[in-house]
Amino acid sequence: MKKRLESLDALRGFDLLCLVAISDLVEELAEVIDKPWMSAVMECFTHKTWEGFSPWDLVMPLFMFMAGVAIPYSLGKYREKQFKTQNSKFKNSGLYWRLGKRVLLLWLFGMMVQGNLLALDPQRIYLFTNTLQAIAVGYLFSALIYLHTSWKTQIGIAVGLLLTFWAAMEWITIGGYGGGDYTPHGNLAEGIDMMVLGRFRDTAQVIDGEVVVKASYTYTWILSSLNFVVTVLTGVLAGEALKNSKFKINKFKIGTAGLFIGVGIVMVALGWTWGMVHPVIKHIWTGSMVLVSSGYCFLLMGLFYWWIDCRGHNKHLTLLKIYGMNSITAYVVSHVISFKSVSRSLFFGLEQYVGEYYDFLIQLSNIAILFLILYILYRNKIFLRV
Repeated sequence: MKKRLESLDALRGFDLLCLVAISDLVEELAEVIDKPWMSAVMECFTHKTWEGFSPWDLVMPLFMFMAGVAIPYSLGKYREKQFKTQNSKFKNSGLYWRLGKRVLLLWLFGMMVQGNLLALDPQRIYLFTNTLQAIAVGYLFSALIYLHTSWKTQIGIAVGLLLTFWAAMEWITIGGYGGGDYTPHGNLAEGIDMMVLGRFRDTAQVIDGEVVVKASYTYTWILSSLNFVVTVLTGVLAGEALKNSKFKINKFKIGTAGLFIGVGIVMVALGWTWGMVHPVIKHIWTGSMVLVSSGYCFLLMGLFYWWIDCRGHNKHLTLLKIYGMNSITAYVVSHVISFKSVSRSLFFGLEQYVGEYYDFLIQLSNIAILFLILYILYRNKIFLRV
């Protein structure tokens, strides 16, 4: 049996631990610690307002990248059949159904996370708003591309999508949007979302018969989906390299890990260079941002793979595995269910003693309850997947 890629579980766990635990604790501490060093720490857990790239901007691309890394491991046997049997598309109807079901569930979970479904308010039904939905789009098309093409073709498709997005942003103008405009409210991706999603765009309200979206909401999804696919595809390419690696576990070599480091450095350099004319903007998922973020993902994957799977430092990874092996569960539960009422009941009366740190204590308890749930699932080998 092929050894499980522990570095992937650990890296996914690191990403989710930051997302559902550490960031919330840092935010609570920042409310009560008014020090320059705390402000610097908080900047690492804050998205860039528009142009540029912060460490926190890597969380979503890394989540998507790792979804791509898993594809060759989960769909590899189907791909082999696809290339060996001309009529395999008929035999794989069950696989396509499974892919469709996964995309649908991710989409619905994304709507739940945004509060659109559980609000039970028809006015809050928004269609394309969330990380899980971006993963769904990227996963679906990347999986299909992986199943039917070679790795060289996959690279060609990724490059083609990046250039298509860039060309559209530069030279297409619709309703006053686009034509090389990269401002928050003048870019083409913004215009397409406004025109296509309309009332179903996140934060949209109908006021006096007109659709009004909050001025502060500048994330785009439809045109950006081209590059969502590229982000996941870069993960697919990494997964193919890992799956077909001749690396011997626990041996000190630099093969695939070194390749990832090199690819990561080149992609980051290309991304920032391209960013001089095609700005690095996460909100609209520009091509330069994809290169920069995927480059960092390759660097992290290479380091984790070298240290854990190659060097054999796979002890003391339980914390990361607890989050990483139930990542979707951790993400959805942390956003949909708040355990703060339980925490306030448990620690009722302590506010007079801990003062302004009371909210930090409640947040810590909230995180601890979620961790306990994930730990119980992990110990019982229950891994919820879609």
